[in-house]
Amino acid sequence: MVALLFILFAGLATGCALSMVVQRNPLYSAISLVGVFISLAALYVMLAAPFIAAVQIIVYAGAIMVLVVFVIMLLNVEEEARRRLRLRLLIPTAVLLAGVLIAEAAFVLYSVQASQPAPQDPSTSPVGLTASIGTGLFTTYLLPFEITSVLLLMAIVGAMTLARRAAILPADALVIPGAQVLTKSIVDRRDVGDATPVTTDTTAEAAQLLGEDDSHEKDF
Repeated sequence: MVALLFILFAGLATGCALSMVVQRNPLYSAISLVGVFISLAALYVMLAAPFIAAVQIIVYAGAIMVLVVFVIMLLNVEEEARRRLRLRLLIPTAVLLAGVLIAEAAFVLYSVQASQPAPQDPSTSPVGLTASIGTGLFTTYLLPFEITSVLLLMAIVGAMTLARRAAILPADALVIPGAQVLTKSIVDRRDVGDATPVTTDTTAEAAQLLGEDDSHEKDF
C-alpha cells in the first residue's frame, strides 16, 4: 500500500513539474507548481514528517503561490508566443544537462541504499516532528534563525525603498526642453484618468502647467 501511494504521489509530482515547464501560459504553470507542492507534502507525510508537510502546504502552496498568482494576474502576463530558436545548441545542451542531473540522482539513490543503516520505526523517531524541530530551532540553531529573520527584514525594507515612487516634479527640478511628457490628468487634477500626452518645450512652460514657482529656473 505504501509503495502504491509513493508511486501515485511521485507520478503526480513529476507530471505537474513537466506540465509547469511545458505550459506557455504562466498562470497554468503556477497552478501546476501548486500541484507539485501538494504532492511533495503527501510524500513528507508518508515519511513521518508532518511538520515539513504542513510548512510545504501553508508556506509554499499557500502564501508564496498565492503571491505569485496575484502578481501574474496583476501584470496581465499573456501566453508566450513561439519564436524562432536563435541558438541551436540550446536543445542538445539541455538534454546533456538533464542526463547529468539524472545520473547524479541515480548515484545519490545508489549511495543511500548502499550505506542504509538499520531500519528504524518512524513512529518512535523524533526526526521531522514539530517538537524536535522547535527544540532545535530555538536552542542549537537560534542564532542562524535570528540572522535569517534580520536578512528577511532587510530584504523587505530594500524592496519597499526600491518600489517607492519619487515625486513627479520636485520643487528644484529642471525640465530638459522637449524631453518632458506629462499626462493631462497630472497637469489638471480635474481630468482624472485622461492620459492625453502634454509635451513641454521649456522649463518655464512645465512649471506654468503644473503651477510651480519658476524662480528656480536656470538657463541651459
